[in-house]
This record gives sequence, C-alpha cells and structure tokens, in this order.
Amino acid sequence: MKSDVFNQSSVLILKCAYMHYIKDYSLGDIAASLGVSISTVSRLLKRAKEEKYIEFVIRDRHLDCITASVKLKERFALKDVLVVPTPDKALAEMAPENYAETARKLVAMEGARYLQRIIRPDDILGITWGRTVHDLVYYLNPCRKVEADFVTLHGSLACCEHELDVMTLVRKIAMAFGGRKHYLLAEAQMSNSFLVESIKKEKSIEKIFSMFDKVTIAVNSVAVLYPQTTSILANPSYLSTEELKELKRRNVRAAITVRFIDDQGQECRTDLKKRTLAIDLADFKKIRTKITVAAGEGKREAVLAALKGGFVDVLIIDNELAGALTQTLPDASNAAARQGTQSNQPTGGVKNVFGSRTGTTARSC
Repeated sequence: MKSDVFNQSSVLILKCAYMHYIKDYSLGDIAASLGVSISTVSRLLKRAKEEKYIEFVIRDRHLDCITASVKLKERFALKDVLVVPTPDKALAEMAPENYAETARKLVAMEGARYLQRIIRPDDILGITWGRTVHDLVYYLNPCRKVEADFVTLHGSLACCEHELDVMTLVRKIAMAFGGRKHYLLAEAQMSNSFLVESIKKEKSIEKIFSMFDKVTIAVNSVAVLYPQTTSILANPSYLSTEELKELKRRNVRAAITVRFIDDQGQECRTDLKKRTLAIDLADFKKIRTKITVAAGEGKREAVLAALKGGFVDVLIIDNELAGALTQTLPDASNAAARQGTQSNQPTGGVKNVFGSRTGTTARSC
C-alpha cells in the first residue's frame, strides 16, 4: 500500500478522463480546474488509456474502411487512400439509385476537402470531365481562395453532356478558388489524326499543351466500359458502334482523360488514339499528384486498370468499391501462414495492418 502513495490519484485520473472525453474540456481548462499543469493532464489521460479507465471503439464498418485503405496503399504504392464510409446497405436495397448517388457525393465531398488541403498558389491543376469530378467542384468551399492555375487536360465533350464537360468544370473550379482558367477550345475527338496535329499548332491550343508538362495536380474520375458500359462516352455522339466493338476486342476497361486503357492499364492502340485531343498518358503519368475519385463496386475493373497503369497517386473511393478492390488482392493471412510454414517458425498469430496481434486469423475486409 505504501508503494502506491506516490502514484497518481485514481480519482484524479477518472475525473480528468471524464472532463476531456465526455464534457469536451480542453487540456488547459482541465488543468485550471484541477490545479495541475497541462503536462500533468496529458499524463493523466495517458494513464486513463493504459489502465483501461476508458476504451475506444471504432465500429466494424468504419474500421474496415481504414483497413482497406492501408491494404490498397501498400499494394499499389500510393501516396494516400481515403475510403469513405457510406450509408447502411439496407438503403441500397430499398433505393439503389439514391444509394449510388449518395455514395458518389460523399466521395466527391471528401475529394473536395482533400484538394483544398493540398493545393498551393504555385500549383497548376489539371482537370478532366466526369460526374464525380462535377460533384467535387460543387462541394469546394468558396471561402478558401488559392490563386492557382486550372487547365483542362483534354478537349470538349459538350456533345455528350454539357454540365459535365471539362470546359464547364474548369470555369467553375477556377471561380471557386479565385484562380486562373485555361482550356482547349476544341472538341476532344477529331475526324482524323491530321486535323489533330494541325489544331495543336494553333497558338491558343499550343499554349495549353505547353502547360501539360507543368501540371502538378490532376483531378479525374474513370469512365467505365467493363463489365458494363456505363460511360456516357459510349453513346453514338462520341463513339460509333464499330469503334466501341474495336475497343472491346482490345479488352478496354476504362477511359482516363478520354484515352482508353485495357485490363493491364495500357492504352488501347486504335485509331482513336491519334484522333484524340488530350494530354498523352505518358505525360499524365508524370504529374506529381494524380487524384482519382470513384464510387460504386461496378467501377472495380476500371479503377483496377488505372492502378495497374500507374495513373493514380491518391485514391478516394467509397467502402463498397474498396471492398471490391481488396477482394482482388492476395489473402494476407494465407501468405503469412505460408511464410511461417516455410521458415519452420510459429507465426504466433497473424499481424494485422496496424501492427497488433489478432490471434490466429486476420480481420477480413
């Protein structure tokens, strides 16, 4: 008993934890109230965690988001992965269209927040068309001004849907940030390659292309062409029936900056490649921070192709898409078990992505 005299009071530890975690008092307020220093308050809160006065719980579905983000970041060597929790799956069964829209908007909102955290005045941001990108621009906080430059990474798609067109989006994003807008005053797809090369020599177009190798941030989504062709690019105003068939023969999975990629993330070498007015994928890949926003498990193959091709640095997705993507990864628990068997050493339980032991099995995403 005598040895406990110099330990911190258990009553003080409990009171400190209550004031901070339940009543939301600041460390300074607690220190003043209890007549101790702020450093003592910090030590008391640490003891409260260590001695189980308090415990923190992250709900399974939210913990799965963190676990999936770590797995995807490590597997594809990404700068960051943000997995956004979406409403309960029951909503999807009752109203699938509303659920899909909600998921897309939640991802777009997180994308807007992320962009506003990282963008600086000396950045040149390249933007592509898309519904999720459109929503991202909508959610930008107009009070947070950054006088950066904003440029379209491909020609106009007004023939498909004017509201989602890249020219419309670059005007809106430049207005939201209070920055400068630059865009290609031409259609994304030309009738022949000779016309593309001629247009690129025009002074205004040449200026935009000269900016592409200076772009520091790109914001884009992925157009889905497999297993379901849901992209608006697949309509006759942009792709003919024969062009679409040719792309499918070449295992097309997605479109990035209106350039089509196959299941390995390589550009489909069709006639469309030379007739497209857009940044080359080789140049796009060199951009320092490429942010991809996407929602819905139906985009798994498209996003996977983009990841394989090296067109993503920051991935912002919903938990349904994250779950679909992690299913394509090797089973970590099986790999660990095989490694333990080969080395003739007991595994002592599988180590989860946070470094703690979870017993004999790992949590599954």
